[in-house]
Amino acid sequence: MTDCDGERARLRRYAELPVWVVEDHQEVLPFIYRAIGSKHLPAKDISFLHFDSHPDLLIPVNMPADTVFDKETLFEELSIENWIMPAVYAGHFSHVVWLHPTWAQQMREGKHHFLVGKDTSTTTIRVTSTDHYFLSDGLYVPEDQLENQKPLRLDVIMMKPNKLCSKQEENAAVCSAKKPKLALGGAENTASGTRDSSADGLGKDPGTRGSCQSCLELSCVCSSESQACQNTVSTGEVPEILKKGDGFVLDIDLDFFSVKNPFKEMFTQEEYKILQELYNFKRPGANLSEEDLVDIVDTRIHQLEDLEATFADLCDGDDEETVQRWASNPGMGSLVPLVQSLKKRMEVPDYEMVHQAGLTCDYSELPHHVSTEQEIEYLIQSVHYFLKNLPKPTLVTIARSSLDDYCPSEQVDSIQEKVLSMLRSLYGSLDVHLQYSAGSSPS
Repeated sequence: MTDCDGERARLRRYAELPVWVVEDHQEVLPFIYRAIGSKHLPAKDISFLHFDSHPDLLIPVNMPADTVFDKETLFEELSIENWIMPAVYAGHFSHVVWLHPTWAQQMREGKHHFLVGKDTSTTTIRVTSTDHYFLSDGLYVPEDQLENQKPLRLDVIMMKPNKLCSKQEENAAVCSAKKPKLALGGAENTASGTRDSSADGLGKDPGTRGSCQSCLELSCVCSSESQACQNTVSTGEVPEILKKGDGFVLDIDLDFFSVKNPFKEMFTQEEYKILQELYNFKRPGANLSEEDLVDIVDTRIHQLEDLEATFADLCDGDDEETVQRWASNPGMGSLVPLVQSLKKRMEVPDYEMVHQAGLTCDYSELPHHVSTEQEIEYLIQSVHYFLKNLPKPTLVTIARSSLDDYCPSEQVDSIQEKVLSMLRSLYGSLDVHLQYSAGSSPS
């Protein structure tokens, strides 16, 4: 028996499944660490199941890698987009599954295997993945430049919504016979990253026929609890590693079910377009050499550093001379109309926030899809039937993501109630901890 096997055999069990509900997503990490400390989770090789409209797999760009070994300092350094990978480098997570709705297209579907380690030149955490998600943030380095390497398996899986068929539907039997697709989407069932999916729900499947035309790209799952209906549910390529019974962390961001891009409401359409031009990252072609990739990352890092310096300088003073000086740099000409527009609308523009918004405008936009109540119900059903085929998690973490407007504030409480109800239907009694301040919240 290995040391790891021995540790897992000695793991403690919770009397009731704990569910930690926080506001900002990085706030779940201390509760995961607490479960490690109490030996309910192993110290290493944890599987992490992550339902979210955002990957949250970036890295604090300038944080020394060794910060992960001082957890209190680490927790202070993290933010909503970069809290998972430090736990990978610390050795706690070795397998991450990002399950995303059709409108979130930030990473390539399928299995990713790469290394996470300490960059010997900067002492920061970096990765060997060449996915555009990491290249655009300047996080790639060659393998021989990493020390204290940790292998990561990352599965990226698209979740499509189940149509909950009415028992009164004339041809419900036809619906129940159709096979749902809940997992890996290939080219034939992956939504376009540029398509606006806010108006028409999730699109219509041209291959759907007869009474199932309204099934929104997926098969129907009957609302009755008959065995015949339940047997039509399949998780497809559920990663086998989650079926071993060792327990895992189930993590749900409520913006998985309905999401906004808050920067689109913060800036005008023209301002947002200028930010996309300034921060644009041109996706590199395939089969590039390691040297080419390093050059691409170096160029991108310099671009982002120049933009950060520009807006930091504007924080100290946005007089015409300062703006013109920065605008004279290559590719920065559109800075002038941007600042002029901001100053017309605001007495003192928040240039730090402008830069943060720009960082989201690289090769794709942040997902934006305010779901209807029906779409939310369909996604709840998808998650329910996906989890039904997996073992019980060790603990559940939930992020509301409403105060920063990623999950619509008018929907978040309702979504939270539905998610907790779904979890109770799967796992029975829950030990729910509401770790956020709210005027009214579900019990």
